[in-house]
Amino acid sequence: MTEALILIGNVNVDLVMGPLAPWPQPGTEVILPNSELRVGGAAGNTALALEALGVDYRLVASRGNDVLGHWLAEPFGRRAAAWARAEAPTTVSVGIGHPDGERTFLTTTGHLHAFTLADVLAQLDDEGGGRMVLLVGPFVTPALLDDYDQLIGVLCGRGYRIALDTGWPDGGWTEAVRARVRGWIARCDHLLINDIEAKGLSGADTPACAASAILPLLPAGATLVVKCGPRGAMAWRGADHVDIAAPAVDVVDTIGAGDTFSAGYFAALAEGADLAAAVTRGVTVASLAVSTSPRRYK
Repeated sequence: MTEALILIGNVNVDLVMGPLAPWPQPGTEVILPNSELRVGGAAGNTALALEALGVDYRLVASRGNDVLGHWLAEPFGRRAAAWARAEAPTTVSVGIGHPDGERTFLTTTGHLHAFTLADVLAQLDDEGGGRMVLLVGPFVTPALLDDYDQLIGVLCGRGYRIALDTGWPDGGWTEAVRARVRGWIARCDHLLINDIEAKGLSGADTPACAASAILPLLPAGATLVVKCGPRGAMAWRGADHVDIAAPAVDVVDTIGAGDTFSAGYFAALAEGADLAAAVTRGVTVASLAVSTSPRRYK
């Protein structure tokens, strides 16, 4: 197969509800005006955006062996045929929106905690042929996380190029976590993280200072992208640096904004775009996604 991008990571069910204020007392019931059941998880969000943008991709993932697992796979059709089926309920994340735009997430363990290296390798070709693999959500797939160094080694050995979106580590950016992630990014062609993650990884106070600390850890010629939410995104590749501002939009829903940025970014790269055009496409796609309901990507 000749997919432009291979995604490896977390796909789960999102139930988004709200707005809610104040937090309810135990034993009470609160009626909320809005709810939406939808595909979620970093890999799921990116995949849906790639689908809408017309980009061919492969989604290496898993699902629970229950009704929600079947429901989760349906939107992906043939792309979900090879997913691992865990003997566990499907992971569900309930997002409770608050009037100030913030959200509280309640997430079950479920099938994501049973996603393993063997599950991933069973869905990959023995020869990568230079294709790009985007790794997302390592810290929410703990069984796979245990073998993440081996996974990256296998991918490199098979000739895949690696992109990584770390997400936020459970327990925060301890020195042990930082050391481990530094080992991962030393083998990455693209590192895409948000500004808060960049500061957590580097220990720096600003995104620019964080980038200065992270860039020397990447291989020569690799690209660092720092996603800055409503401020847009910055990126560095060698001597090239771009800083793309986001358009002013009325925000409806920010869940998965960084994931949709990744979809736009890699869609542009697949078309041969340069760094500035790829980052601009990512910002444009994410800005449209967070400001539309039903969500749109183009």
